[in-house]
Amino acid sequence: MMSDALWTGSQEEWKALVKENKIKWIACVCHQANKVWCESEGDDSQTDWAFAEQWQRDSAINGVKFRLGNPDAGPDAMHNNWSAEKVSQGWVYGEVKDAEKKTHPCLVPFDQLPLFQQKKDKLFSAIVDALK
Repeated sequence: MMSDALWTGSQEEWKALVKENKIKWIACVCHQANKVWCESEGDDSQTDWAFAEQWQRDSAINGVKFRLGNPDAGPDAMHNNWSAEKVSQGWVYGEVKDAEKKTHPCLVPFDQLPLFQQKKDKLFSAIVDALK
């Protein structure tokens, strides 16, 4: 007899799948909010989640995981986590963001970021906190 169940795995496997997909959806929302935030300052360089490079999506997912694991972390800790990830992937400070050269102007200490950039970390954290 065939089962009518849509899921044939264990309950633990189901919970893990739901959790992983929830993290991806939260990351998508964060990415889209970041895109709109950048556009509000005339930066149209960000693409929609569906068209973002995998490294961009992975970075947002890692940011969500960090926030969920460190809910009391301040925006400076969020930035430090992001910076450490970038540096571990070979990125360095550069005046212009260039994915091919792996340069990024935000690879500086949090307190040296322009206020606009600091607010992006706060926005990211607020979205994760609201949707967790």
